[in-house]
Amino acid sequence: MTDLMISPAGATGKVHNVTPQSAGWSYVGFGLYRLAPGEVAQEDTGDREVILVLVEGKARITVDGRDFGELGDRMDVFEKTPPHCLYIPNGAAWQATATTACTLAVCSAPGKGGHPTQIIGPAGIDLTPRGKGTNTRYINNIAMEGRDVADSLLVTEVFTPAGHWSSYPPHRHDEDDYPNMTYLEETYYHRLNPAQGFGIQRVWTEDGTLDETMAVGNHDVVLVPKGHHPCGAPYGYEMYYLNVMAGPLRKWRFNNHPDHKWIAEQDA
Repeated sequence: MTDLMISPAGATGKVHNVTPQSAGWSYVGFGLYRLAPGEVAQEDTGDREVILVLVEGKARITVDGRDFGELGDRMDVFEKTPPHCLYIPNGAAWQATATTACTLAVCSAPGKGGHPTQIIGPAGIDLTPRGKGTNTRYINNIAMEGRDVADSLLVTEVFTPAGHWSSYPPHRHDEDDYPNMTYLEETYYHRLNPAQGFGIQRVWTEDGTLDETMAVGNHDVVLVPKGHHPCGAPYGYEMYYLNVMAGPLRKWRFNNHPDHKWIAEQDA
């Protein structure tokens, strides 16, 4: 087991709890709850902003006592419909009560008090193709920089068909050098369809100081502190991942690997 890949801590309750402290970085946090009907998740945001993503199932959510009602309508993530999502600023308290079996992602980053609590999906999120040939994948942009809905967080979902590659050609965003590149830490929360499948993800730097290749399973999380980080879905298995990114600037600027940037140039 590599330190960059984290398997879920069980099948129920809070199965992931990635913090800046546990990851050894400064910005991104990722939590995941798998709840049965009637079970409750609740947290204070503290100095961090949060985007709750109803990956699957339904839950009634309140923030500081304000009732946002029952959110969620996607019962299987591979339905590919836009997810119900809720933005919560720093300095707030939220509670989610599952009304069906529910998978709830908690995406977090430093908050600056710049945005109010608000529902940010499914309205405004459209499944969009990206890439060509076996590099084609499908994106639900929950909170990328084109949507001014967060202070620090960048969040997106990606569906990669069986036999296709994703986050490809290999690219990195590990230097604070805007507009050429932005420093963004990143987590990948993976799902496979059928669930017994696996995917491949490699994380490596051009100088070779980091080079890890992982066989990711259903509900695994991969940390990307730096370097290039493509992933592939084997024939027969469809891959989903939920990305969380954050850094000093809420913009996504990356450089393709010099050996492989010709692919992006060819497809442009």
